[in-house]
Amino acid sequence: MLIVTSEIRIPDTELDERFVRASGPGGQNVNKVATAVQLRFDVRRSPSLPEEVRERLLRQAAARITEDGVLLIEARRYRTQERNRQDARDRLIKLLQKVALPPRARKPTRPTRASNLKRLETKRRRGETKRRRGEHGFDR
Repeated sequence: MLIVTSEIRIPDTELDERFVRASGPGGQNVNKVATAVQLRFDVRRSPSLPEEVRERLLRQAAARITEDGVLLIEARRYRTQERNRQDARDRLIKLLQKVALPPRARKPTRPTRASNLKRLETKRRRGETKRRRGEHGFDR
């Protein structure tokens, strides 16, 4: 059971783990032992996710989600299956916690008077520079 938040809990039955051979550190074991982990989580069909969290996850992690709506996380950072397995689960939890929080609404703000005056002054100076170029005949 993955505990994401107090409301979101994902049973192990919804997670599919496959072990594959990893490149990178491992010494002689690298060609013999399948230490990398592919963690698959069916986002579209999961009954554990509230609808708004599911929609945010599908939007924010679109690059890692297959056409079938399955989130794929690959972990190959460590030399052992168990550490890679835990790494993949931790990354899934972190991702789900990130999308579980609704985004803060943006409060529209107005530019300060000083920033407005600075912008207009910069525009005036730039226009003056360009106008002076024409006076001296450099624009031909």
